[in-house]
Amino acid sequence: MNRPLTLASSVAGAVVVALDGTVLTVAQPTLRRDLHASLTQVQWTSTGYLVAVAGLLVFAGRLGDSYGHRRTFAVGMLGFGAASAGIVWAPGVGWVIGLRVVQGVFGALLQPATLGMLRASFPPDKLRTPIAVRTAAIGVAAAAGPVVGGALATGFGWRAVFLLNVVPALLFGVLALASREEKRPPAPVPLDVPGALLLAVALACLVHALVTLPGAAWSAPVALLAGVAFVRHERRAHAPLLPPDVVGSPAVGGALALLVTASAALNGGLFACVYVLQDGLGLTALHSALLSLPLAVFLIAAAPVSAVLLRRAGARATLAGATALLGAGLLVLARAPGEAAFAAGFALVGAGFGAVMVAATHVVVRQAPAESAGVAGGLQQTAMNVGPVLGVASATVLTVLGPARAPMAVLGLAALAALPVCRALPGRSAPAPAGSTAGRSDTPHTDHGVERGPYARSLRDHED
Repeated sequence: MNRPLTLASSVAGAVVVALDGTVLTVAQPTLRRDLHASLTQVQWTSTGYLVAVAGLLVFAGRLGDSYGHRRTFAVGMLGFGAASAGIVWAPGVGWVIGLRVVQGVFGALLQPATLGMLRASFPPDKLRTPIAVRTAAIGVAAAAGPVVGGALATGFGWRAVFLLNVVPALLFGVLALASREEKRPPAPVPLDVPGALLLAVALACLVHALVTLPGAAWSAPVALLAGVAFVRHERRAHAPLLPPDVVGSPAVGGALALLVTASAALNGGLFACVYVLQDGLGLTALHSALLSLPLAVFLIAAAPVSAVLLRRAGARATLAGATALLGAGLLVLARAPGEAAFAAGFALVGAGFGAVMVAATHVVVRQAPAESAGVAGGLQQTAMNVGPVLGVASATVLTVLGPARAPMAVLGLAALAALPVCRALPGRSAPAPAGSTAGRSDTPHTDHGVERGPYARSLRDHED
């Protein structure tokens, strides 16, 4: 695929997934009334999707590394669109839950591929801008989703919200299939099926345990046992699911930790803030949504700014500043006396989280070798899926145990406590002498300007 089409496909895949989650949240009350479903059943329309996605993301990334990210993306988009169309015609809530799980399977295929295609198509020193564009598009989708979903659910019913995904998913899926064949490794990496199964069980059970908090769940000990078994298996496997050059990188580990922390802090903080605004201050749902608009605006604006900061200041300084902004914003929300302070807190949270997303994703994708781009994308997406579940679960427990604003304060302090992790990230690249690659701390996996791996290409020795 050519670079413009690759970027458009990556953005389309990310937006389809982002819209799907936000529009469903708004449509769930209407769905419950129309299908005479219980609250637990309605919750499983989201939980079933999350469990399927979390369990399969990394394995789906490895499939892309072995058989081509374009092909994996096409199958994921076409399947996601078909499942969305099926939900439109679902006769009961059981069908909706089942098809949402199917959506999760195909969503797991397409999400790592959106990043894997970028890593395979763009040189490492050109990844900042595509990732920033993708992040800004996700921000627009997240901001527009509740409004669009509310309008569709009010005017046409809950089934109409799923029609949003059908046309773009099928269109870009067909375009990906019709595009020129991408380069593939001459010898595909063997698939570690036992490792994939153990990781899927561990992650799926972890997500299930988190969404059932504060109650006890059988899935928590199962997640722990499967996790231990997975680690033991990976140490002995000839071709492990998680390549050592990816998971053994301190920079990748630090970036993933920041993604989990930031997404947990954001989603848990907002979960608690909604109740403070509506139950504590007596605001309507619409008034609350309008008050939180600075978050979406600054999240979108932070994406291109973060790309510039990455080039000029490096990942370490960019992520440290962004994480500090996020934590400070949550602390402002925890102490906000009125609407102006809430708006300021939302702006800080949006700016911080937007910059964290761009900078941390850039580190994960760029630091990973091209032949492991799918696994890196799967890990990034896993962090972005597990983080929100962890954050909301934490906020729920904290709300039960303490004051309504306690979750925002605790999660804000947790974000600030993660700042030392930034030391593991690459700093600002030092200018290299002509004809030399020395001092290029932000350009890994190169040897005399030539990237190793099946997608090898010459890299220019300067920053864009």
